[in-house]
Amino acid sequence: MNKKDYYEVLGVKKDASDEEIKRAFRKLAKQYHPDVNKEPGADEKFKEIGEAYAVLSDPNKRSQYDQFGHAAFQNGAGAQGGAGGFGGFDFNDFDFGDIFGDLFGGGFGFGRGKNKNRASKGPDTLVRINLEFMEAIKGCKKNIKVELNDTCSKCGGKGGFKERKCPTCGGRGRVVVQQNSLFGVFQTETTCRDCGGVGTTYEEKCSYCGGKGVIKEAKEIEIDVPAGVDTGNKLRISGKGEAGRNGGPNGDIYIEFKVKDHPLFEREEDDIYLEVPLTITEAILGCKKEIPTLDNNVILDIKPGTQNLTKLKLRGKGVKSVNSRFTGDMYAVINVIIPSKLSLKQKKLIKDLSETELDNESEIKKFKKYLD
Repeated sequence: MNKKDYYEVLGVKKDASDEEIKRAFRKLAKQYHPDVNKEPGADEKFKEIGEAYAVLSDPNKRSQYDQFGHAAFQNGAGAQGGAGGFGGFDFNDFDFGDIFGDLFGGGFGFGRGKNKNRASKGPDTLVRINLEFMEAIKGCKKNIKVELNDTCSKCGGKGGFKERKCPTCGGRGRVVVQQNSLFGVFQTETTCRDCGGVGTTYEEKCSYCGGKGVIKEAKEIEIDVPAGVDTGNKLRISGKGEAGRNGGPNGDIYIEFKVKDHPLFEREEDDIYLEVPLTITEAILGCKKEIPTLDNNVILDIKPGTQNLTKLKLRGKGVKSVNSRFTGDMYAVINVIIPSKLSLKQKKLIKDLSETELDNESEIKKFKKYLD
């Protein structure tokens, strides 16, 4: 079944800021929440709104969605390894309390909250690196340095020692409060402040991590940059990101590339363009011209009478596609150089040349016809 565009679901433009997306979600979620809206279809509409926000509020998921649409989250699809499948939307993984705050004067009952006891994947990390032009064309190895929250080696990520059940929430990690409002009695379930939602506390706090369960560590990671990457492409390094919660897997690291310009070559997708300068005599008489390519130098056959801006195609001399076995082409673009200074001898030769019947060319005759 075709899904609606997430931006249309929230009623925002594609260049909307994070705050505009959050504000639109808050407004629609209040309107369609099943505890308030009893109209048929409100529950499905509410889920649709939540799914759209879960994607657009996450920078990595939003980037993947902007490039690939809903296909980015089907069967694990995504650019250069993908962003990971989104699948369906699970409200148990979404903390509405962080979004709504004190709605209706002190809490809004959703009947189900984020279960902070269960394992969850760590946050993803985005790293931007610069590449030289030929590094991107040929591929290379790069070392990147990142600072990440890693699981504390002393307490194993628990944050303390001598574990016990939280006396405030009885080990549930959530506490329930009833609130009277104009719409009736609402039940608010929020994260237990004493245990932070995990359901347990510790007699001794870990001094190494300060009870957080994670410590900030600087890491150096070697990555293989695939041949053919371009500015804006992303590479996913699975499981090397921030530590997960409650024993969950680490997040991923996304490497975003920015490729520097080359002094001679210009790239358009998988094709390469090279401007080849010729003298007037080389263009008129023709010549054998040595030119560089991405791999080596080759001899280009310039035919007599070659015109300025002529494109000569070198098949298969472009960039190897990062997503397939296809290789682009290279185009040598002729640039006939008109000398700005001439010696007396050169001026005489040019003058002698001008007295020949050069104006018999069809283009010149066609132009002169409209002057008569």
